[in-house]
Order: sequence, then C-alpha cells, then structure tokens
Amino acid sequence: MLSDKNIVFIGAGSMAEAMISGIVTAGKVPLDQITVSNRSNKDRLQELEKAYGINGVIKENLNFDNIDMIVLAMKPKDAETALQSIQDSLQPHQLILSVLAGITTSFIEQHVPSGQQVIRVMPNTSSMIGESATAISSGTYTSEQNMLIANELLQSIGKVYTIPEEQMDIFTGIAGSGPAYFYYLMEHMEKTGIDGGLTEETARQIIAQTILGAAKMIQEQGETPTILRENVTSPNGTTAAGLAALEMNGGGLAISEAIKNAADRSKEISTQLEKSMTTKDQTLVIK
Repeated sequence: MLSDKNIVFIGAGSMAEAMISGIVTAGKVPLDQITVSNRSNKDRLQELEKAYGINGVIKENLNFDNIDMIVLAMKPKDAETALQSIQDSLQPHQLILSVLAGITTSFIEQHVPSGQQVIRVMPNTSSMIGESATAISSGTYTSEQNMLIANELLQSIGKVYTIPEEQMDIFTGIAGSGPAYFYYLMEHMEKTGIDGGLTEETARQIIAQTILGAAKMIQEQGETPTILRENVTSPNGTTAAGLAALEMNGGGLAISEAIKNAADRSKEISTQLEKSMTTKDQTLVIK
C-alpha cells in the first residue's frame, strides 16, 4: 500500500515539485513519508518544506535505510554522478523511479547494484494539478507488483500509460514537452486577442476555456480529432478561413516537427550519456 511507503526525491527542481504537489494533494502518502533532497541548496529545500509540509534533506545527509521508493529528478547531465553517489546505499527491495528525459533503464541499471528494480517515468508539469499525462516503462528486473505500486502513485498526478521503453522518446515529444507547445500557442492567441481589443485577462480565460472544451470533447465524445474538426468547419466559414491560414503558414508541419525534434533530442541525450559512460570506462581500463 502507498500509505506504507517512504519516498525520497533526489532533485528539487520544477518537475520534482510538480509531482510532490500532485502527490500531496491526492493524500495517498503521509507527508512525513515524503522527503526531497538536493546537493546543497538549503533555501530551496526549506521552500518546499514550507509549501508542502514534507521533509527536506541535503543529499549527503540522506539515510536510505527506511526508504522504499527513490525518485530520480535531477538534471539528466547529473544522472551518472548522482547514481554513483547512492549506489552503495541502495538495498535490493528499493524501487527506483526515474523522471530523467533521455535516460534509459539500462543506463541506470549499469550504475546500481545488479537486480535493482527500475521504472522509467515521463510525467509533465500538469502533475502539479493532478492532470499529467504520464508514461511508465519497466526495467529488466522490475516486478509486476512494483509496476502496480508505481502506477497507483502516479495516478495521483494524472493519467498513466504503460508503454514499451522504445516508445518513450516519442511520448516525451508529445506529452513531456507538449504543455509548452500549448502555452506557446496560447501566447500567440492571447496577443492576437489583445490586438483585437480584448483585455489580457479576458483573452487568456477565453483561450483556456476553448482549449479545455476541445480536450473534453476528445475525451468524452469518442470521435477522432479529424471528425471533430470537420464538424466545426462550415464551407467558406470563419473556421475554414482560419484553418486555411494555418495550412498556408505551415501550422500542421510545425506541430509535427516540434514533436519530432523533442523526441530526437531525447534520443540524443541518451546517446551522449552512453558515449560518455563508455569513454570513462575505457579510460579506467587503460589506467
């Protein structure tokens, strides 16, 4: 049961906070069983302690003895150093959840004791309000029971989708980075609304409600985006004129390229880390 689990977040950035916020709001894990840590920023830890009522501990002072789940939430470039710093403290029963973009379960498994259970997780920042689209992929040694426990935990921050790890990069491009695409779209819609005479607040609320309504139509109507688009598009009407401008200016292509570029970057991060790891290992052998 989640209520029995002690959870530590290693890394105290925006993604860790988004997840902590969602988990705390859901109330499935007692606050005194949630800990967040970083290398040295005590002010940041105190900020999170005050905001969420959890524990903040500098990483070098972490006691791993009673921890059940370890959430890796540092910057991807710091993953190898962080894993090396905790590998001697890990115990066989402990489950590692990694929210690090581009970091594979196999990479983590090479830096922790053999047989350690690892799950790769890709949430997004909507975790903060319990509306994340989160993907999870099992590592080599992860039990079905721990996949179920991870799923239950992550349901507290939104919807959870179990996918093969090879699909994680494209998921990252769509859902991990996706909120930023919508915010970018909303920025431009808001500016155009203001230019047309709306106040900033009115334009922003109209846009947010429009996007929310469209998303709910997809979730609740059971129709494809294509059919819903066609239903709202009258020949020679205002929507048709707007869609024509989108097509003329490469709107659809831009969306597809954004997703592909983010997915490619996720793969690139993984490749760079693997090359770095191989180079370091070869250097050690030479020495």
